[in-house]
Amino acid sequence: MTKTRKTPADLRSANWLAGESMRAFSHRGRLRQLGFSPDDFDGRPVIGILNTWSDLNTCHGHFPERVQQIKRGVYQAGGFPVEMPAITLGEIMMKPTTMLYRNLLAMEAEELIRSYPVDGAVLMGGCDKTTPSLIMGATSAGLPAIYLPAGPMLRGFWNGETLGSGTDHWKYYAEYRAGNIESGVVDEVLAGASRSAGTCMTMGTAATMMSLAETLGMTLPGASSIPAADSNHGVMAAATGRRIVEMVWEDLVPADILTQAAFDNAITVDMAIGGSTNAIIHLVAMAGRAGVDVPLSRFDEISRRTPWLANTRPSGAYLMEDFYYAGGLRALMRQLDDLLDGSAPTVAGTPIGESWTDAVLHNDDVIRTRDNPLGPDGGTVVLTGSLAPDGAVIKQTAADPSLLRHTGPAVVFADRADLDARIDDPDLDVTADSVLVLQNAGPVGAPGMPEWGQLPIPKKLLEAGVRDMVRISDARMSGTSYGTCVLHVAPEAHVGGPLALVQDGDMVTLDVAERKLDLEVDAAELEARRSAWAPRKQIPERGYVSMYAAHVTQANRGCDFDFLHAGAPIPEPEIF
Repeated sequence: MTKTRKTPADLRSANWLAGESMRAFSHRGRLRQLGFSPDDFDGRPVIGILNTWSDLNTCHGHFPERVQQIKRGVYQAGGFPVEMPAITLGEIMMKPTTMLYRNLLAMEAEELIRSYPVDGAVLMGGCDKTTPSLIMGATSAGLPAIYLPAGPMLRGFWNGETLGSGTDHWKYYAEYRAGNIESGVVDEVLAGASRSAGTCMTMGTAATMMSLAETLGMTLPGASSIPAADSNHGVMAAATGRRIVEMVWEDLVPADILTQAAFDNAITVDMAIGGSTNAIIHLVAMAGRAGVDVPLSRFDEISRRTPWLANTRPSGAYLMEDFYYAGGLRALMRQLDDLLDGSAPTVAGTPIGESWTDAVLHNDDVIRTRDNPLGPDGGTVVLTGSLAPDGAVIKQTAADPSLLRHTGPAVVFADRADLDARIDDPDLDVTADSVLVLQNAGPVGAPGMPEWGQLPIPKKLLEAGVRDMVRISDARMSGTSYGTCVLHVAPEAHVGGPLALVQDGDMVTLDVAERKLDLEVDAAELEARRSAWAPRKQIPERGYVSMYAAHVTQANRGCDFDFLHAGAPIPEPEIF
Protein backbone atom coordinates (compact mmCIF):
# COMPACT_ATOMS: atom_id res chain seq x y z
CA MET A 1 0.00 0.00 0.00
CA THR A 2 1.42 3.36 -1.08
CA LYS A 3 1.01 6.07 1.53
CA THR A 4 0.45 9.75 0.88
CA ARG A 5 3.42 11.85 1.88
CA LYS A 6 2.68 13.95 4.93
CA THR A 7 2.58 17.75 4.99
CA PRO A 8 3.37 19.98 8.00
CA ALA A 9 -0.36 20.22 8.70
CA ASP A 10 -0.50 16.41 9.00
CA LEU A 11 2.14 16.22 11.73
CA ARG A 12 0.94 14.69 14.96
CA SER A 13 2.83 17.33 16.94
CA ALA A 14 0.69 20.02 15.30
CA ASN A 15 -2.15 18.87 17.57
CA TRP A 16 -0.12 20.27 20.45
CA LEU A 17 1.76 23.17 18.86
CA ALA A 18 -0.26 24.63 15.97
CA GLY A 19 -3.34 26.83 16.00
CA GLU A 20 -4.87 29.36 18.36
CA SER A 21 -6.35 27.24 21.12
CA MET A 22 -5.49 28.00 24.72
CA ARG A 23 -3.40 24.85 24.93
CA ALA A 24 -1.49 25.60 21.71
CA PHE A 25 -0.53 29.04 23.03
CA SER A 26 0.51 27.41 26.31
CA HIS A 27 2.60 24.69 24.66
CA ARG A 28 4.44 27.18 22.46
CA GLY A 29 5.04 29.46 25.41
CA ARG A 30 6.42 26.68 27.58
CA LEU A 31 8.81 25.62 24.82
CA ARG A 32 10.08 29.21 24.86
CA GLN A 33 10.70 28.61 28.58
CA LEU A 34 13.12 25.88 27.47
CA GLY A 35 14.86 28.25 25.06
CA PHE A 36 13.01 27.32 21.86
CA SER A 37 11.10 29.67 19.58
CA PRO A 38 8.47 28.71 16.97
CA ASP A 39 11.23 28.94 14.36
CA ASP A 40 12.73 25.80 15.95
CA PHE A 41 9.65 23.60 15.68
CA ASP A 42 6.95 25.22 13.52
CA GLY A 43 6.15 22.82 10.67
CA ARG A 44 9.04 20.52 11.56
CA PRO A 45 8.72 16.87 12.66
CA VAL A 46 9.35 16.55 16.38
CA ILE A 47 11.66 13.60 16.96
CA GLY A 48 11.72 11.97 20.38
CA ILE A 49 15.11 10.44 21.19
CA LEU A 50 14.55 7.71 23.78
CA ASN A 51 17.86 7.50 25.63
CA THR A 52 18.48 4.59 28.01
CA TRP A 53 21.78 5.96 29.33
CA SER A 54 22.74 6.04 33.01
CA ASP A 55 25.91 6.02 35.10
CA LEU A 56 25.16 2.40 36.02
CA ASN A 57 24.59 1.07 32.52
CA THR A 58 28.00 -0.19 31.44
CA CYS A 59 26.95 -0.72 27.81
CA HIS A 60 25.74 2.83 27.18
CA GLY A 61 28.59 5.00 28.49
CA HIS A 62 28.98 6.68 25.08
CA PHE A 63 25.32 7.67 24.72
CA PRO A 64 25.73 11.29 25.93
CA GLU A 65 27.93 11.88 22.87
CA ARG A 66 25.77 9.82 20.53
CA VAL A 67 22.58 11.67 21.44
CA GLN A 68 24.20 14.92 20.35
CA GLN A 69 25.15 13.33 17.03
CA ILE A 70 21.58 12.10 16.55
CA LYS A 71 20.31 15.61 17.25
CA ARG A 72 22.73 16.99 14.67
CA GLY A 73 21.32 14.62 12.07
CA VAL A 74 17.73 15.53 12.97
CA TYR A 75 18.50 19.25 12.64
CA GLN A 76 20.27 18.65 9.31
CA ALA A 77 17.14 16.97 7.95
CA GLY A 78 14.83 19.75 9.14
CA GLY A 79 13.47 18.11 12.28
CA PHE A 80 13.23 19.22 15.90
CA PRO A 81 14.93 16.71 18.29
CA VAL A 82 13.89 16.26 21.91
CA GLU A 83 15.75 13.90 24.23
CA MET A 84 13.51 11.70 26.39
CA PRO A 85 15.31 9.68 29.09
CA ALA A 86 13.88 6.19 29.63
CA ILE A 87 14.51 3.63 32.36
CA THR A 88 17.98 2.16 32.00
CA LEU A 89 18.29 -1.63 32.08
CA GLY A 90 21.96 -2.15 32.90
CA GLU A 91 22.54 -5.89 32.61
CA ILE A 92 25.45 -6.04 35.05
CA MET A 93 24.24 -3.90 37.95
CA MET A 94 20.44 -4.31 37.92
CA LYS A 95 19.06 -7.05 40.18
CA PRO A 96 17.50 -9.55 40.36
CA THR A 97 17.47 -9.43 36.56
CA THR A 98 16.79 -6.91 33.81
CA MET A 99 14.34 -9.41 32.36
CA LEU A 100 11.99 -8.54 35.20
CA TYR A 101 11.92 -4.98 33.83
CA ARG A 102 11.98 -5.57 30.07
CA ASN A 103 8.22 -5.11 29.88
CA LEU A 104 8.39 -2.04 32.10
CA LEU A 105 10.73 -0.29 29.65
CA ALA A 106 8.51 -1.42 26.79
CA MET A 107 5.52 0.16 28.52
CA GLU A 108 7.46 3.35 29.23
CA ALA A 109 8.67 3.61 25.63
CA GLU A 110 5.14 3.17 24.31
CA GLU A 111 3.66 5.75 26.67
CA LEU A 112 6.48 8.29 26.19
CA ILE A 113 5.89 8.18 22.45
CA ARG A 114 2.11 8.31 22.78
CA SER A 115 1.75 10.96 25.46
CA TYR A 116 4.15 13.63 24.15
CA PRO A 117 4.02 15.72 20.96
CA VAL A 118 6.41 13.57 18.91
CA ASP A 119 6.06 12.53 15.29
CA GLY A 120 8.75 9.86 15.29
CA ALA A 121 11.32 8.29 17.59
CA VAL A 122 14.97 7.26 17.65
CA LEU A 123 15.44 4.33 20.02
CA MET A 124 18.84 4.23 21.75
CA GLY A 125 19.66 0.82 23.20
CA GLY A 126 21.92 -2.17 23.05
CA CYS A 127 22.32 -3.62 26.54
CA ASP A 128 20.52 -6.96 26.41
CA LYS A 129 16.86 -6.16 27.17
CA THR A 130 16.84 -2.60 25.83
CA THR A 131 16.70 -3.74 22.21
CA PRO A 132 13.50 -5.80 22.48
CA SER A 133 11.97 -3.41 25.02
CA LEU A 134 12.30 -0.34 22.84
CA ILE A 135 11.17 -2.05 19.66
CA MET A 136 8.22 -3.66 21.47
CA GLY A 137 7.12 -0.30 22.86
CA ALA A 138 7.59 1.55 19.58
CA THR A 139 5.68 -1.14 17.70
CA SER A 140 2.72 -0.77 20.03
CA ALA A 141 2.88 3.04 19.87
CA GLY A 142 2.63 2.88 16.07
CA LEU A 143 4.65 5.96 15.11
CA PRO A 144 7.72 6.01 12.85
CA ALA A 145 10.70 4.65 14.78
CA ILE A 146 14.30 3.70 14.06
CA TYR A 147 16.77 1.88 16.28
CA LEU A 148 20.38 2.90 16.98
CA PRO A 149 22.36 -0.04 18.44
CA ALA A 150 24.98 0.78 21.07
CA GLY A 151 27.57 -1.44 19.41
CA PRO A 152 29.98 -3.90 21.06
CA MET A 153 32.94 -2.84 23.18
CA LEU A 154 36.52 -3.41 22.06
CA ARG A 155 37.96 -6.89 22.47
CA GLY A 156 39.68 -7.62 25.76
CA PHE A 157 43.27 -8.50 26.59
CA TRP A 158 45.08 -9.95 29.60
CA ASN A 159 48.50 -11.51 29.91
CA GLY A 160 48.82 -11.94 26.14
CA GLU A 161 45.40 -13.56 25.80
CA THR A 162 42.43 -12.16 23.89
CA LEU A 163 39.41 -12.07 26.19
CA GLY A 164 35.69 -12.17 25.56
CA SER A 165 33.34 -10.56 28.06
CA GLY A 166 31.26 -13.00 30.05
CA THR A 167 32.61 -16.11 28.36
CA ASP A 168 36.12 -15.82 29.79
CA HIS A 169 34.73 -14.68 33.14
CA TRP A 170 32.86 -17.98 33.47
CA LYS A 171 35.96 -19.90 32.39
CA TYR A 172 38.35 -18.23 34.82
CA TYR A 173 35.85 -18.27 37.67
CA ALA A 174 35.48 -22.05 37.24
CA GLU A 175 39.26 -22.37 37.53
CA TYR A 176 39.19 -20.20 40.66
CA ARG A 177 36.53 -22.44 42.23
CA ALA A 178 38.61 -25.47 41.31
CA GLY A 179 41.53 -23.96 43.23
CA ASN A 180 43.73 -23.52 40.15
CA ILE A 181 44.12 -19.71 40.24
CA GLU A 182 44.04 -16.89 42.81
CA SER A 183 41.21 -14.37 43.16
CA GLY A 184 43.46 -11.55 41.96
CA VAL A 185 43.70 -13.22 38.56
CA VAL A 186 39.91 -13.12 38.21
CA ASP A 187 39.95 -9.38 39.00
CA GLU A 188 42.67 -8.80 36.40
CA VAL A 189 40.79 -10.80 33.77
CA LEU A 190 37.60 -8.81 34.33
CA ALA A 191 39.53 -5.53 34.12
CA GLY A 192 41.19 -6.65 30.89
CA ALA A 193 37.85 -7.64 29.39
CA SER A 194 36.23 -4.23 30.02
CA ARG A 195 38.20 -1.76 27.90
CA SER A 196 35.63 0.61 26.42
CA ALA A 197 32.01 1.64 26.28
CA GLY A 198 29.71 -0.75 24.49
CA THR A 199 28.00 -4.09 24.98
CA CYS A 200 29.63 -7.48 25.56
CA MET A 201 31.84 -8.18 22.56
CA THR A 202 31.01 -11.87 22.41
CA MET A 203 27.95 -13.02 20.47
CA GLY A 204 25.92 -12.74 23.65
CA THR A 205 22.39 -11.46 23.98
CA ALA A 206 23.32 -7.83 23.30
CA ALA A 207 25.21 -8.53 20.07
CA THR A 208 22.58 -11.06 19.02
CA MET A 209 19.66 -8.71 19.54
CA MET A 210 21.42 -5.78 17.85
CA SER A 211 22.09 -8.07 14.86
CA LEU A 212 18.46 -9.19 14.80
CA ALA A 213 17.19 -5.61 15.02
CA GLU A 214 19.11 -4.91 11.82
CA THR A 215 17.85 -8.11 10.21
CA LEU A 216 14.28 -7.15 11.11
CA GLY A 217 14.83 -3.91 9.21
CA MET A 218 14.71 -1.58 12.22
CA THR A 219 18.22 -0.08 11.78
CA LEU A 220 20.11 1.45 8.92
CA PRO A 221 22.24 -1.07 7.00
CA GLY A 222 25.40 -2.05 8.85
CA ALA A 223 24.45 -0.33 12.10
CA SER A 224 24.57 -3.40 14.34
CA SER A 225 28.20 -4.40 13.80
CA ILE A 226 30.06 -1.12 14.39
CA PRO A 227 32.05 -1.16 17.67
CA ALA A 228 30.89 1.47 20.13
CA ALA A 229 34.30 3.16 20.24
CA ASP A 230 34.68 3.38 16.45
CA SER A 231 34.21 6.86 14.95
CA ASN A 232 31.92 5.31 12.37
CA HIS A 233 29.44 4.73 15.17
CA GLY A 234 29.03 8.49 15.56
CA VAL A 235 28.59 8.82 11.80
CA MET A 236 25.83 6.20 11.95
CA ALA A 237 24.15 8.09 14.82
CA ALA A 238 23.89 11.25 12.72
CA ALA A 239 22.64 9.28 9.72
CA THR A 240 19.98 7.71 11.94
CA GLY A 241 18.86 11.19 13.02
CA ARG A 242 18.55 12.31 9.41
CA ARG A 243 16.64 9.23 8.35
CA ILE A 244 13.94 9.37 11.04
CA VAL A 245 12.85 12.80 9.78
CA GLU A 246 12.26 11.42 6.31
CA MET A 247 10.46 8.40 7.80
CA VAL A 248 7.96 10.78 9.43
CA TRP A 249 7.14 12.42 6.09
CA GLU A 250 6.79 8.92 4.57
CA ASP A 251 4.70 7.68 7.54
CA LEU A 252 6.88 4.55 7.67
CA VAL A 253 5.93 2.77 10.93
CA PRO A 254 7.09 -0.49 12.58
CA ALA A 255 3.98 -2.36 11.40
CA ASP A 256 5.16 -1.76 7.81
CA ILE A 257 8.50 -3.40 8.58
CA LEU A 258 7.88 -6.14 11.16
CA THR A 259 6.26 -8.69 8.86
CA GLN A 260 6.29 -12.49 8.91
CA ALA A 261 9.13 -12.36 6.38
CA ALA A 262 11.13 -10.06 8.65
CA PHE A 263 10.81 -12.46 11.59
CA ASP A 264 11.72 -15.47 9.45
CA ASN A 265 14.81 -13.55 8.33
CA ALA A 266 15.69 -12.75 11.93
CA ILE A 267 15.34 -16.39 13.01
CA THR A 268 17.54 -17.46 10.11
CA VAL A 269 20.27 -14.99 11.02
CA ASP A 270 19.97 -15.95 14.68
CA MET A 271 20.71 -19.56 13.80
CA ALA A 272 23.59 -18.65 11.49
CA ILE A 273 25.33 -16.47 14.10
CA GLY A 274 24.91 -19.03 16.89
CA GLY A 275 22.93 -16.38 18.71
CA SER A 276 21.89 -16.19 22.33
CA THR A 277 19.10 -18.47 23.51
CA ASN A 278 17.45 -15.32 24.90
CA ALA A 279 16.74 -14.25 21.34
CA ILE A 280 13.93 -16.80 21.09
CA ILE A 281 11.99 -15.25 23.97
CA HIS A 282 12.55 -11.72 22.69
CA LEU A 283 11.65 -12.46 19.07
CA VAL A 284 8.41 -14.16 20.14
CA ALA A 285 7.54 -11.12 22.28
CA MET A 286 8.41 -8.64 19.54
CA ALA A 287 6.37 -10.59 17.02
CA GLY A 288 3.44 -10.63 19.42
CA ARG A 289 3.44 -6.83 19.47
CA ALA A 290 3.38 -6.81 15.66
CA GLY A 291 0.56 -9.34 15.45
CA VAL A 292 2.82 -11.98 13.90
CA ASP A 293 2.56 -15.55 15.19
CA VAL A 294 5.97 -17.16 15.76
CA PRO A 295 5.59 -20.55 17.46
CA LEU A 296 8.66 -22.32 18.86
CA SER A 297 8.33 -24.91 16.12
CA ARG A 298 9.22 -22.22 13.57
CA PHE A 299 12.62 -21.75 15.22
CA ASP A 300 13.37 -25.44 14.91
CA GLU A 301 12.19 -25.60 11.30
CA ILE A 302 14.52 -22.76 10.35
CA SER A 303 17.38 -24.10 12.48
CA ARG A 304 17.35 -27.39 10.56
CA ARG A 305 17.89 -25.60 7.23
CA THR A 306 20.35 -22.90 8.33
CA PRO A 307 24.13 -23.46 8.57
CA TRP A 308 26.14 -22.02 11.47
CA LEU A 309 28.53 -19.45 9.96
CA ALA A 310 29.67 -16.96 12.64
CA ASN A 311 32.84 -18.19 14.35
CA THR A 312 32.30 -16.03 17.43
CA ARG A 313 32.46 -16.73 21.15
CA PRO A 314 31.00 -18.34 23.18
CA SER A 315 30.39 -20.91 20.43
CA GLY A 316 33.40 -20.05 18.27
CA ALA A 317 36.82 -18.41 18.44
CA TYR A 318 36.51 -14.71 17.57
CA LEU A 319 34.90 -11.56 18.97
CA MET A 320 32.52 -8.92 17.62
CA GLU A 321 35.31 -6.52 16.69
CA ASP A 322 36.73 -9.28 14.46
CA PHE A 323 33.22 -9.88 13.09
CA TYR A 324 33.02 -6.20 12.09
CA TYR A 325 36.42 -6.24 10.38
CA ALA A 326 35.44 -9.45 8.57
CA GLY A 327 32.53 -7.67 6.92
CA GLY A 328 29.93 -7.56 9.67
CA LEU A 329 26.33 -8.64 9.53
CA ARG A 330 25.84 -7.58 5.91
CA ALA A 331 28.60 -9.98 4.80
CA LEU A 332 27.01 -12.79 6.79
CA MET A 333 23.56 -12.07 5.32
CA ARG A 334 25.05 -12.18 1.84
CA GLN A 335 26.17 -15.75 2.53
CA LEU A 336 22.56 -16.57 3.46
CA ASP A 337 21.08 -14.85 0.40
CA ASP A 338 18.88 -17.72 -0.81
CA LEU A 339 17.62 -18.44 2.74
CA LEU A 340 16.46 -14.86 3.34
CA ASP A 341 13.59 -12.86 1.90
CA GLY A 342 15.43 -9.94 0.34
CA SER A 343 12.19 -8.11 -0.41
CA ALA A 344 11.44 -7.46 3.28
CA PRO A 345 11.17 -3.69 3.94
CA THR A 346 13.49 -1.69 6.19
CA VAL A 347 13.62 1.70 7.88
CA ALA A 348 16.01 2.76 5.11
CA GLY A 349 13.06 2.68 2.72
CA THR A 350 14.73 -0.01 0.60
CA PRO A 351 14.38 -3.82 0.63
CA ILE A 352 16.78 -5.54 3.00
CA GLY A 353 18.32 -7.47 0.13
CA GLU A 354 19.86 -4.25 -1.14
CA SER A 355 21.81 -3.93 2.10
CA TRP A 356 24.03 -6.92 1.36
CA THR A 357 24.43 -6.80 -2.44
CA ASP A 358 27.76 -4.95 -2.18
CA ALA A 359 28.93 -6.47 1.14
CA VAL A 360 32.48 -7.83 1.07
CA LEU A 361 33.68 -10.80 3.14
CA HIS A 362 37.21 -10.00 4.33
CA ASN A 363 37.91 -13.01 6.57
CA ASP A 364 36.23 -16.35 5.83
CA ASP A 365 37.36 -17.90 9.09
CA VAL A 366 35.44 -15.36 11.17
CA ILE A 367 32.41 -15.49 8.88
CA ARG A 368 32.35 -18.86 7.15
CA THR A 369 31.13 -19.43 3.61
CA ARG A 370 28.25 -21.76 2.86
CA ASP A 371 30.63 -24.45 1.57
CA ASN A 372 32.65 -24.35 4.81
CA PRO A 373 30.19 -23.88 7.70
CA LEU A 374 31.00 -24.49 11.33
CA GLY A 375 27.97 -26.76 11.48
CA PRO A 376 25.21 -27.91 9.13
CA ASP A 377 22.34 -26.49 11.17
CA GLY A 378 21.59 -23.62 13.52
CA GLY A 379 22.97 -22.76 16.92
CA THR A 380 19.76 -23.14 18.94
CA VAL A 381 17.50 -26.17 19.18
CA VAL A 382 13.93 -26.38 20.51
CA LEU A 383 13.14 -29.44 22.63
CA THR A 384 9.81 -30.90 23.72
CA GLY A 385 8.85 -33.96 25.74
CA SER A 386 7.36 -35.06 29.02
CA LEU A 387 9.61 -32.66 30.96
CA ALA A 388 8.86 -29.68 28.70
CA PRO A 389 5.39 -30.02 27.12
CA ASP A 390 5.45 -26.41 25.91
CA GLY A 391 9.09 -26.43 24.92
CA ALA A 392 12.64 -25.77 26.08
CA VAL A 393 15.79 -24.61 24.29
CA ILE A 394 19.46 -25.55 24.17
CA LYS A 395 22.37 -23.83 22.44
CA GLN A 396 23.91 -26.89 20.84
CA THR A 397 26.89 -24.98 19.45
CA ALA A 398 28.04 -24.09 22.98
CA ALA A 399 27.54 -27.58 24.45
CA ASP A 400 29.82 -30.59 24.85
CA PRO A 401 28.94 -32.79 21.84
CA SER A 402 29.27 -35.92 23.98
CA LEU A 403 26.38 -34.75 26.17
CA LEU A 404 23.88 -33.98 23.42
CA ARG A 405 22.43 -37.47 23.87
CA HIS A 406 22.48 -38.34 27.55
CA THR A 407 20.44 -40.09 30.24
CA GLY A 408 21.32 -39.57 33.88
CA PRO A 409 19.92 -39.30 37.40
CA ALA A 410 18.57 -35.94 38.51
CA VAL A 411 20.15 -33.89 41.29
CA VAL A 412 17.40 -31.40 42.13
CA PHE A 413 17.68 -27.91 43.63
CA ALA A 414 14.37 -26.39 44.71
CA ASP A 415 15.46 -22.81 44.00
CA ARG A 416 18.55 -20.63 43.67
CA ALA A 417 19.09 -20.39 47.43
CA ASP A 418 19.07 -24.19 47.67
CA LEU A 419 21.54 -24.37 44.79
CA ASP A 420 23.94 -21.91 46.41
CA ALA A 421 23.70 -23.69 49.75
CA ARG A 422 24.46 -27.21 48.48
CA ILE A 423 26.27 -27.13 45.13
CA ASP A 424 29.75 -27.25 46.70
CA ASP A 425 28.87 -29.58 49.58
CA PRO A 426 31.43 -32.41 49.44
CA ASP A 427 28.67 -34.81 50.50
CA LEU A 428 26.42 -33.89 47.55
CA ASP A 429 25.41 -37.15 45.80
CA VAL A 430 26.53 -36.19 42.29
CA THR A 431 28.71 -37.56 39.50
CA ALA A 432 29.67 -36.32 36.06
CA ASP A 433 26.75 -38.39 34.69
CA SER A 434 24.18 -36.65 36.89
CA VAL A 435 21.68 -34.15 35.49
CA LEU A 436 21.55 -30.93 37.54
CA VAL A 437 17.98 -29.60 37.78
CA LEU A 438 17.04 -26.13 39.05
CA GLN A 439 13.38 -25.43 39.83
CA ASN A 440 11.49 -22.18 40.52
CA ALA A 441 13.73 -19.93 38.45
CA GLY A 442 11.19 -19.05 35.77
CA PRO A 443 9.13 -15.96 34.90
CA VAL A 444 6.91 -16.13 38.00
CA GLY A 445 8.89 -18.38 40.31
CA ALA A 446 12.11 -16.36 40.49
CA PRO A 447 10.52 -13.86 39.61
CA GLY A 448 11.72 -12.49 36.27
CA MET A 449 13.47 -15.58 34.86
CA PRO A 450 17.06 -14.62 35.77
CA GLU A 451 20.15 -15.90 33.97
CA TRP A 452 20.69 -18.78 36.39
CA GLY A 453 20.55 -21.53 33.78
CA GLN A 454 24.30 -22.09 33.57
CA LEU A 455 24.27 -23.96 36.88
CA PRO A 456 27.75 -24.15 38.39
CA ILE A 457 29.58 -27.45 38.22
CA PRO A 458 29.90 -28.87 41.78
CA LYS A 459 33.29 -27.98 43.21
CA LYS A 460 34.35 -31.56 43.81
CA LEU A 461 33.71 -32.34 40.14
CA LEU A 462 35.62 -29.23 39.02
CA GLU A 463 38.56 -30.38 41.08
CA ALA A 464 38.32 -33.75 39.31
CA GLY A 465 38.51 -32.04 35.91
CA VAL A 466 34.81 -31.98 34.92
CA ARG A 467 33.93 -28.84 32.93
CA ASP A 468 30.46 -29.60 31.55
CA MET A 469 27.34 -31.48 32.62
CA VAL A 470 23.72 -31.61 31.51
CA ARG A 471 21.87 -28.84 33.35
CA ILE A 472 18.12 -28.17 33.14
CA SER A 473 16.05 -25.25 34.43
CA ASP A 474 13.15 -22.90 33.77
CA ALA A 475 15.66 -20.03 33.91
CA ARG A 476 17.54 -18.27 31.13
CA MET A 477 21.30 -18.20 30.49
CA SER A 478 23.54 -15.29 29.58
CA GLY A 479 24.23 -15.19 25.88
CA THR A 480 27.92 -15.12 26.77
CA SER A 481 27.62 -18.43 28.65
CA TYR A 482 28.34 -21.93 27.40
CA GLY A 483 27.71 -25.53 28.38
CA THR A 484 25.07 -28.23 27.95
CA CYS A 485 22.32 -26.14 29.51
CA VAL A 486 18.64 -26.78 28.77
CA LEU A 487 16.73 -23.57 29.39
CA HIS A 488 13.26 -21.97 29.32
CA VAL A 489 11.48 -25.18 30.34
CA ALA A 490 7.75 -24.49 29.96
CA PRO A 491 5.51 -24.55 31.84
CA GLU A 492 7.78 -23.42 34.65
CA ALA A 493 7.95 -25.16 38.02
CA HIS A 494 6.17 -22.40 39.95
CA VAL A 495 2.95 -22.87 37.97
CA GLY A 496 3.05 -26.66 38.31
CA GLY A 497 4.86 -27.71 35.16
CA PRO A 498 6.46 -31.18 35.14
CA LEU A 499 9.77 -29.61 36.18
CA ALA A 500 8.21 -29.04 39.62
CA LEU A 501 7.72 -32.80 40.04
CA VAL A 502 11.30 -33.96 39.41
CA GLN A 503 12.97 -35.63 42.40
CA ASP A 504 16.53 -36.72 43.13
CA GLY A 505 17.39 -39.92 41.32
CA ASP A 506 14.74 -39.61 38.59
CA MET A 507 16.21 -40.52 35.21
CA VAL A 508 16.17 -37.66 32.70
CA THR A 509 16.86 -38.09 28.98
CA LEU A 510 18.19 -35.38 26.68
CA ASP A 511 18.32 -36.20 22.96
CA VAL A 512 19.12 -33.13 20.88
CA ALA A 513 19.07 -34.97 17.56
CA GLU A 514 15.53 -36.13 18.29
CA ARG A 515 14.61 -32.78 19.93
CA LYS A 516 13.45 -34.57 23.08
CA LEU A 517 13.60 -33.84 26.81
CA ASP A 518 11.92 -36.54 28.88
CA LEU A 519 11.39 -37.39 32.54
CA GLU A 520 11.51 -41.17 32.83
CA VAL A 521 8.85 -41.49 35.54
CA ASP A 522 5.50 -43.23 34.98
CA ALA A 523 2.29 -41.23 34.81
CA ALA A 524 0.77 -42.67 37.99
CA GLU A 525 3.77 -41.64 40.07
CA LEU A 526 3.76 -38.17 38.58
CA GLU A 527 0.05 -37.79 39.33
CA ALA A 528 0.66 -38.76 42.96
CA ARG A 529 3.41 -36.15 43.20
CA ARG A 530 1.20 -33.54 41.59
CA SER A 531 -1.56 -34.06 44.16
CA ALA A 532 0.95 -33.28 46.92
CA TRP A 533 2.55 -30.31 45.13
CA ALA A 534 2.16 -26.64 46.14
CA PRO A 535 3.97 -23.48 44.98
CA ARG A 536 7.19 -22.94 46.89
CA LYS A 537 7.01 -19.18 47.47
CA GLN A 538 4.50 -16.40 47.84
CA ILE A 539 4.34 -13.57 45.32
CA PRO A 540 4.25 -10.00 46.75
CA GLU A 541 0.73 -8.59 47.00
CA ARG A 542 1.65 -5.08 45.90
CA GLY A 543 3.98 -3.27 43.54
CA TYR A 544 5.37 -3.99 40.11
CA VAL A 545 6.35 -7.59 40.92
CA SER A 546 2.74 -8.35 41.84
CA MET A 547 1.54 -7.03 38.49
CA TYR A 548 4.35 -8.84 36.69
CA ALA A 549 3.50 -12.22 38.22
CA ALA A 550 -0.19 -11.80 37.49
CA HIS A 551 0.24 -11.00 33.80
CA VAL A 552 3.53 -12.36 32.47
CA THR A 553 3.22 -15.14 29.90
CA GLN A 554 5.36 -18.27 29.88
CA ALA A 555 8.66 -18.49 28.01
CA ASN A 556 7.17 -20.12 24.91
CA ARG A 557 4.94 -17.04 24.51
CA GLY A 558 7.70 -14.49 25.01
CA CYS A 559 7.24 -13.49 28.69
CA ASP A 560 5.36 -10.36 27.63
CA PHE A 561 2.38 -9.11 29.62
CA ASP A 562 -0.83 -10.66 28.35
CA PHE A 563 -2.49 -7.24 28.07
CA LEU A 564 0.27 -5.82 25.84
CA HIS A 565 -0.07 -8.21 22.89
CA ALA A 566 -1.18 -6.75 19.59
CA GLY A 567 -4.76 -5.56 19.52
CA ALA A 568 -6.93 -2.56 18.74
CA PRO A 569 -4.89 0.65 18.77
CA ILE A 570 -5.17 2.93 21.79
CA PRO A 571 -6.76 6.28 20.86
CA GLU A 572 -4.62 9.39 20.64
CA PRO A 573 -4.58 11.50 23.82
CA GLU A 574 -7.25 14.17 24.00
CA ILE A 575 -5.81 17.67 24.05
CA PHE A 576 -8.04 20.33 25.55
